[in-house]
Amino acid sequence: MRSVRTLLVAAVAVAATVVTGPALAAPPVGGGPQAPVDLPTHINGGAWPTSHVQGVTVDTAKGFVYWSFTQTLVKTDLAGNVIGTVEGLTGHLGDIDLNPQDGRVYGSLEYKAEEAFYIAIFDVDAIDRVGMNAERDGVMTAVHLEEVVEDFTADMDGNGVFDGDTANTADHRYGCSGIDGVSFGPSFGSRGGQQKLMVAYGVYSHTGRADNDHQVILEYDVRHWSRYERPLTQSAPHRSGPHRTDGKYFVRTGNTTYGVQNLQYDPHTGNWLMAVYTGRKQEFPNYSFFMVDGSARPKLGEITGQPEPERGRLLSLVRDGRHDPATGVYGWDFHGNYGLEALGNGYYYAAEGRAVTVDGQKRQQGEVYLYRWTGRTPTPFERVIG
Repeated sequence: MRSVRTLLVAAVAVAATVVTGPALAAPPVGGGPQAPVDLPTHINGGAWPTSHVQGVTVDTAKGFVYWSFTQTLVKTDLAGNVIGTVEGLTGHLGDIDLNPQDGRVYGSLEYKAEEAFYIAIFDVDAIDRVGMNAERDGVMTAVHLEEVVEDFTADMDGNGVFDGDTANTADHRYGCSGIDGVSFGPSFGSRGGQQKLMVAYGVYSHTGRADNDHQVILEYDVRHWSRYERPLTQSAPHRSGPHRTDGKYFVRTGNTTYGVQNLQYDPHTGNWLMAVYTGRKQEFPNYSFFMVDGSARPKLGEITGQPEPERGRLLSLVRDGRHDPATGVYGWDFHGNYGLEALGNGYYYAAEGRAVTVDGQKRQQGEVYLYRWTGRTPTPFERVIG
C-alpha cells in the first residue's frame, strides 16, 4: 500500500474528472479493468457491535471514508485506519452522503416509534476520536422532515387507528416505511446547477396492495437549513424542520423491500442510481438496481394504484439494461444496497457487509470494493483488479 498522501492526490485527480458524451458509455480503460492510479481497490471499514453497514461516502479531497453502521458513524482514512466514531444513536442511521457545499455528511435517521424522521448532519471535521457521542459531543445536528411523518402515519383504511411500524396494513401512504437513500445532485431534468438533497422513502414490502409500486423521492434545498438545525435529544426528539418539500417525485419500479436503500447521483452518466432489496410481487421483474434518467424533466401524470385518483411528478427510468415488457420497467442486477459511492469518471465503490466474530463478540464488518461502469446487461459494473 502506498502512502496515504499519494492515494489522496490520485483520488482527487480521479474524482475531479467527469466524462461527458454518451450517457451510458463505459470509461476508456486500456487492457482490461485496471484501478485508477493508486486509488484503493478495497477498503475495510472495520467490524463493529452494531447492525450491518447501511451506506458509505468518500471525501476524496481530504482522504476520508464515512461509514454508516446503523447506530454508529465511522470515519476512516483511505487505508481503512479508524480516525473516529460517533456513537450512541438509538434510531436507524441509513444511507449517507457528503454535501459538497459545506463538507458535512448528511444521513437519514429514523425513530419510527416516535413517528420522527430526520436528516442527521455530522460535522465530520470534528470527528477525531473513537467513542464520540451523538448527543453530547457537538458533532451532530438534525432536521426533522414533516412530509415523511404525514405519509408514514397516514390512516389509509380510514378506521381512525394508525397501525404503527408494520407492513401488514393498508396504512402508510405509498407504503411509506420512513426514509433511507440520500444523495446530493442537481434537480431532476438538469445537468448542473445548485446541488439539492434528494431523500428516498423506505417502502414496506406488501404484495396485497397496489399503491406501493413507486419509489418516492423528496427534494430539499438545504442552503438555509441552519434555521432548522438542532442538536437531537433522543429521549425527547425535536420537530424543527421544513413543513414543505422543494419537490416530490415518483418513479414506478414495482414494490421493493424497504424502498431505496442507497441513492446516488452519478456525475459520469448524469443519472441517479437506486439500489434496493428486491421485491416479491410476481407481476414485476423485481430488479435490484434502477437508474433514473437525470436529463428527463419530471412529467405530471397519474400515480397509478392509489385508492383515489392522484397525480404527481413522475420520473423516468433510463431505457437500458434489463426490460420487462409487461410492466415497462427497466433495471439491472447489482448489490449496491449496502453502500454505493460514485467517484467520478465511471468509477464507484460498492459496499459489502457480513457478520463476524471478534474475541467472542458478534460484530458487523463493512468493506468497499472498486468498480467501473460498463453499462452491460444484466450487471452494469465490473470489479476493478488492483
